[in-house]
Amino acid sequence: MCGIVGIVGKSNVNQALYDALTVLQHRGQDAAGIVTSHDGRLFLRKDNGLVRDVFHQRHMQRLVGHMGIGHVRYPTAGSSTSAEAQPFYVNSPYGITLAHNGNLTNVEQLAKEIYESDLRHVNTNSDSEVLLNVFAHELAQRGKLQPTEEDVFAAVTDVHNRCVGGYAVVAMITGYGIVGFRDPHGIRPIVFGQRHTDEGVEYMIASESVSLDVLGFTLIRDLAPGEAVYITEDGKLHTRQCATNPSLTPCIFEHVYLARPDSIIDGVSVYKARLRMGEKLADKILRERPDHDIDVVIPIPDTSRTAALELANHLGVKFREGFVKNRYIGRTFIMPGQAARKKSVRQKLNAIELEFRGKNVMLVDDSIVRGTTCKQIIQMAREAGAKNVYFCSAAPAVRYPNVYGIDMPSAHELIAHNRSTQDVADLIGADWLIYQDLPDLIEAVGGGKIKIDKFDCAVFDGQYVTGDVDEAYLNKIEQARNDASKVKTQAVSAIIDLYNN
Repeated sequence: MCGIVGIVGKSNVNQALYDALTVLQHRGQDAAGIVTSHDGRLFLRKDNGLVRDVFHQRHMQRLVGHMGIGHVRYPTAGSSTSAEAQPFYVNSPYGITLAHNGNLTNVEQLAKEIYESDLRHVNTNSDSEVLLNVFAHELAQRGKLQPTEEDVFAAVTDVHNRCVGGYAVVAMITGYGIVGFRDPHGIRPIVFGQRHTDEGVEYMIASESVSLDVLGFTLIRDLAPGEAVYITEDGKLHTRQCATNPSLTPCIFEHVYLARPDSIIDGVSVYKARLRMGEKLADKILRERPDHDIDVVIPIPDTSRTAALELANHLGVKFREGFVKNRYIGRTFIMPGQAARKKSVRQKLNAIELEFRGKNVMLVDDSIVRGTTCKQIIQMAREAGAKNVYFCSAAPAVRYPNVYGIDMPSAHELIAHNRSTQDVADLIGADWLIYQDLPDLIEAVGGGKIKIDKFDCAVFDGQYVTGDVDEAYLNKIEQARNDASKVKTQAVSAIIDLYNN
């Protein structure tokens, strides 16, 4: 998962892009980048690190222009080197920059086509650079000195015909405008909105609606699966369905963990979806353990708090904050490398002994992926004096890798892979463990006013909606994604960065 934003304004957009990326920081902590366009020239700043560390005053002063895009990165493909920070750039045609959230499943085939047929060079291991070159090639095929919206939409149509996977994209065509588009399955989220100023109407495209809210933009809607929006430099808005057979199957894990609770995705409030997750979990506990002895429900900050609160209300049990979170430690789930995750858990959370001593405690988390975090947290609860520690996951058991832009590791690194619920409970040290049932999760997310019938639930059920993911593909990404491979890649990247600096 990454965060993307694009703005076509009436005055300099550098500060607005910075503010939007800060709001989207939860979607990526590895790198950040902004590129703006002014008088036919591009101004780019990108590097590894958090938004606040990448952009200093001297950088912001150089990012001039009324149009620009930005990106916060979390590495799912490629490495953690600064060379893969986005946005990426190609000079032909027109000068195009692109930022991408998601993952292409046919990237090897595309990279070969780009080199052998399109005669283009790809300089990194990032599928985002591959996607940029596909889009640039298809736009160049129009053969126009000045591209129209028809040319842009035709290029997006060809991208959909060639690219497979989950992707939400913003791209800036220097001197002409910004285009945003979404894969034909609508796996990754993308929205657009507008705000009125004294100079006229400004438009914004972003990963989540919360970034529009914070900057005073009014949400128009989500992009539909396969749809593209093109905003010209002078502020004209165009939309077009560019896919032949689009089908909405959004990633359900956005609602479980990835998105902020104050966002609305495909018309569904993330906050309300998480409330319903808590209700469903409480119902399951009452079915399976009607005589439970839970004294207190304690969330593991922050994502699980909403579900935990509703679970406690539904059970009629006290809800308490038992952990204090260090706000200056990032999200452990998206930290590259197991060693970094293990080290950060104790730095990130500290238990309030008063809430644990002598009590039967129900800990609630959004999900259990590797089991690294919850195992240490359960141990912290015991050290704080808990009599019994029960554990509740707002999501079903994560048993399969994600291939559409979430860095869930190889199957063998997933604690629930080929294990029963009791096996997982024993491994993490819980007295008992309860998972959300998948039908209940689907109903919790898709059961609001806006009905969504189908989701990408591949991490839970192994059903990959693009239809091109088989055992051979999963074996290949397992080799690329296991933590040992990542540590090696990052070591090499660090040496390269040191040499270049």
